[in-house]
Amino acid sequence: MARVKGAMMTRKRRNKTLKLAKGYYGAKSKHFKMAKQAVMKSGNYAYIGRKQKKRDFRRLWITRISAACKLNGTNYSTFMNGLKKANIDLNRKMLSEIAISDPAAFASLVEKVTKA
Repeated sequence: MARVKGAMMTRKRRNKTLKLAKGYYGAKSKHFKMAKQAVMKSGNYAYIGRKQKKRDFRRLWITRISAACKLNGTNYSTFMNGLKKANIDLNRKMLSEIAISDPAAFASLVEKVTKA
């Protein structure tokens, strides 16, 4: 049986890593060893970034809702508690969109919440 050498798969694997490292500064995009390290590190940053994006957006929505609540004479925690008591199931993303695009509707929500 013929001997199988691994050159082709090794080259494929290396080229895949170098392709991912395209556009990196200096030798990080040219030398496999440095490119491999840079790609691994960037993968970690990307993974962490996907988690941080969710946190950042939630914080933004809460800030927007809080600002809209202050304009309507209440605060965020009271408003959210009132929503729960009034059985209004709207997530923070939708509440922030309502607060921005339709302040009158948000004001009516605040009225319902204060009654509850």
